[in-house]
Amino acid sequence: MSREIIAILRGIETEEATAVTEALIAAGITKIEVPLNSPDPYDSIRAMVAAFGEEALIGAGTVLAPEEVLRLQRIGARMVVSPDTNPRVIVATKKAGMLSFPGVMTPTECFSALRNGADGIKLFPASLIGPSGLSAIRAVLPEGTRTYAVGGVGAENMADWARAGVSGFGIGTWLYTPGRSMADLAARARDVVAAYDAAMG
Repeated sequence: MSREIIAILRGIETEEATAVTEALIAAGITKIEVPLNSPDPYDSIRAMVAAFGEEALIGAGTVLAPEEVLRLQRIGARMVVSPDTNPRVIVATKKAGMLSFPGVMTPTECFSALRNGADGIKLFPASLIGPSGLSAIRAVLPEGTRTYAVGGVGAENMADWARAGVSGFGIGTWLYTPGRSMADLAARARDVVAAYDAAMG
């Protein structure tokens, strides 16, 4: 089962990247991003792709420029996630053959992202938009638009988002923070997967 959960590993160090990836895959999370404002993000992504590129969709977050997209393509990343709607980044991502998930907060940004080829839209920060905001925006989005709630989402509120019609989630600090033990990470990953399965059916 490929769950629409993107694990956000902000701050991860390269030396723990493969072990964390292995733990996430074991729990059932197979979409993983390393934000580019983490230490040595390209090295971490390269190591993760080399070890688990066939088992997981690995990419980068906080991607702000087309040149970053091209560097990610060269190391085998397959997913680009951004905090904003930058048409140049979206177009570069699609030309590079990768999945594009730009950040949006308004209907204007949603439609700009989709017109430029985004594969899905990242509702960020989701804590400000809320499930009711998603419900209102979904009323005007094209049918089948993939929506991901990111920012302030955890196992405890997935059901609320599911009722609003969200497609998936990006889970960051609730799941991973630097220094968290592998046992704690694995337990949280299992909790996220169980909450997702219960919420999304």
